[in-house]
Amino acid sequence: MGNYLDLKEKVWDTNRCSGCGGCVAVCPADALYFKKGEESIKPSSNGYCKEATDGVPCGACYDICPRIEGEMPESSSSREEYMAAKAGFEIPGKQSGGAVSAILYDSLERGIVDAVVTVTEDPWTLKPKSTVITSGEALISSAGSRYNWWVPLLAALKEAVIGKKCKNIAIVALPCAARAVEKLRKSDNELLGPFAKSIKYVIGLFCTESFDYEKLMEGKLKSELQINPLDIERMDVRGKLVVTLKNENISIPLKDIEDTIRPGCHICKDFDALYADISAGSVGSPEGYTTLIVRSDTGKLAIDRALESGRLVATDEADPAVVTKYRDKKQQK
Repeated sequence: MGNYLDLKEKVWDTNRCSGCGGCVAVCPADALYFKKGEESIKPSSNGYCKEATDGVPCGACYDICPRIEGEMPESSSSREEYMAAKAGFEIPGKQSGGAVSAILYDSLERGIVDAVVTVTEDPWTLKPKSTVITSGEALISSAGSRYNWWVPLLAALKEAVIGKKCKNIAIVALPCAARAVEKLRKSDNELLGPFAKSIKYVIGLFCTESFDYEKLMEGKLKSELQINPLDIERMDVRGKLVVTLKNENISIPLKDIEDTIRPGCHICKDFDALYADISAGSVGSPEGYTTLIVRSDTGKLAIDRALESGRLVATDEADPAVVTKYRDKKQQK
């Protein structure tokens, strides 16, 4: 069993930290946190640790970390059922087909889940934050991907489980955070039990890398390219960063924004969220649709329920070869 000092030595100080926020969420002493600005590349500690300071067995932060077991552990499931899907109703601000929002909305309305841990953003600055959403109306009003920006997503899991006492939580996560949740679910650490029992399913998003908000938005886009955040309608990463403005699209080669990518992303080889119940992304499907990959019975049930209600519409037009191309490219980094 390791503690935060072991985590610091093996992960934080070696620039391997994914910034998922899992350690922050499960620390029983609330001793771990992320500072704003440059030091956000890794967590900080107030210096207290149940195990290191008092000799009380803990290890929660160490056990949940997705970087401890190496770059790319084997997925726990080889199941892959592809479909192209979109929302069956209008969702303002949706990304690609809005399928993720449709599934989550259906689950909230049916009571399959009682909370969604996800990311929202300030409408004026686009600055992201992790949050807990407990109503379908609130979910729809915040629809649209904010996952180009790094944010310690799982930090909000503590609010959902400990603060709001939610029992059936859906999590929308990047691959690194999905891996952390997988470790949490399979851990025999009793301190992680309440979190593991409260998670219903995880939707993992396709990801090539994530960016530091301050460096990309404030530095590259706003200062260098004179792009006002208010003019940005959406951003997509498809081999390059595509910024959709009100009147034009701007494409930026990834090599030109290499210094804005989080250091921990450079060792990640998981493109399509292998540890999620459902994986989702824009590549591999026709325009206006989302590619969905079913990886578990729980994920299949959530999708089937949304299809039954008509809140989700699906076709078999997804192309696994396109996803495989992106997956292989990331694994070869």
